[in-house]
Amino acid sequence: MYKKIITPRIGETDGLRYINNTAIADWFEVARNPIFKIFNPELELTYKKWNLLMVHSDFNYLEHLYFGFDVEIHTYITKIEKTSITVYHEAWQNGLLCANSNCILVYYDYIRQNSMEIPDDIQKHLQEHFITKKELKKMK
Repeated sequence: MYKKIITPRIGETDGLRYINNTAIADWFEVARNPIFKIFNPELELTYKKWNLLMVHSDFNYLEHLYFGFDVEIHTYITKIEKTSITVYHEAWQNGLLCANSNCILVYYDYIRQNSMEIPDDIQKHLQEHFITKKELKKMK
């Protein structure tokens, strides 16, 4: 699991001190940076080097998030397939699970415009952060 602490900004907050739902997508993307580095260590955003394509993302808003309190993002890899991975995120604030998300990333060749098989060395590194959904439920 990866952990990232986010300090909500005023601009992400509405008049009731709730964090806007769109901020969660940004926070979860920032929390994926360590996973991006597994695939692309220099984080080079070029067609020749970048090799991930997001094909799915969903969000569940379970509790309100508030301005004035840090948010801890937990990031797990819950599925590793031949050409893709599923990344699961949780946003925790004051001991409450407030939001979660699943994101599917495909290992992708932007020049050839097709998916590729994830190399063994990357698969091995991903396994270090793998957890099943069943194991996640036991942790709650």
